[in-house]
Amino acid sequence: MSVTIDISGLRRERVAVVPSPLAELCMALHALAEPGHHPGLQGWATAVTARLDPHLADRMCEADFLWRTTFSDVFLPYAAAGGTTLPGGTLAEELDLLDKLTDEQFVDAALEFTCALPYDAQGAGALTDAASRRRALELAAARGPRPADFTARLLDDPPRIRAWLRRFLEDCDEAFFAETWSRLRHQLGADARRKTDLLARRGLADALASVSPAVTLDESACRITVDKLGHGRTATRDGGLLLVPTSLGWPHLMVLHRYGWQPVIHYPAGSPELTVPTSVEQLTLRMAALSHPTRMRLCRSLARSAFTTSELAQTHGMTAPEISRHLSVLKKAGLLTTRRRGRYVLHQLDVTMVARLGSDFLEGILR
Repeated sequence: MSVTIDISGLRRERVAVVPSPLAELCMALHALAEPGHHPGLQGWATAVTARLDPHLADRMCEADFLWRTTFSDVFLPYAAAGGTTLPGGTLAEELDLLDKLTDEQFVDAALEFTCALPYDAQGAGALTDAASRRRALELAAARGPRPADFTARLLDDPPRIRAWLRRFLEDCDEAFFAETWSRLRHQLGADARRKTDLLARRGLADALASVSPAVTLDESACRITVDKLGHGRTATRDGGLLLVPTSLGWPHLMVLHRYGWQPVIHYPAGSPELTVPTSVEQLTLRMAALSHPTRMRLCRSLARSAFTTSELAQTHGMTAPEISRHLSVLKKAGLLTTRRRGRYVLHQLDVTMVARLGSDFLEGILR
């Protein structure tokens, strides 16, 4: 499973690395709504929440599904121009770009949290298609009364909701984000300059590798692949590719692949993701390997000491070929270490790797 970007015909000058204050505000709102996703930001989230005006905090809950459940594309309005527009230098500039979206673009992006529309293919919008409207309202109602009310008001009066959202984001900027952005923009600007320099000197493959080990380029196929627990596809077509760093976003690695919009990779800069993250395929292998009751019993022995295949067969009342098959599964999943002692091969559980499974699983599903 992955998200792919077809970059056939993409010129290097159409690849840009630019920070986005509006995208970072989205991540700030997400971190406040889901502090468990961001243990390194809990001190910041606690401090912001403690001094938040109660009225603003209540408004924050009114539409939090735009940044809690998903990262709504309304926070990346420059991508709607099909690859000709870059993020603004200030939040006000980007809110002006948000105002330039058509009502149809705004509504479709805002309703992303309901999964009401085909995301990476052309489809009828909820503003113009009665069936899409009914489906959006039904899915929003399943999320609760607040999403249902917001969706109904959005579909009935898009300009009013757009004005409400802009005012809300401006109030968030005044309350806490302006101070946060003043600290983060220098770090994000420096990261963008490093990636841009790497792109010029070493090419797109190295620049993408520095974004995240989960992002790879197949130059022969003109395809970027982002290893994620999900599936999607898009293409740069006549536009460009935009890389947007975030300081608040780890472990999330997002790819905007909405039909007709510029592809955007929103990546964590300066994150703890310094080692190669476990791929979704490898994570699946490891969890499947440990799900078998016989292999769980073998792991109980192998966690305590190293054993040969014959010793395990005698201990567990199985044949050596049966033990070998189970050990092969565990070894393929990267959960065993082996060493030779004379003519014997000793197997032992890699307890460090097993201990990482919980954090690898969370990183994989949140990426």
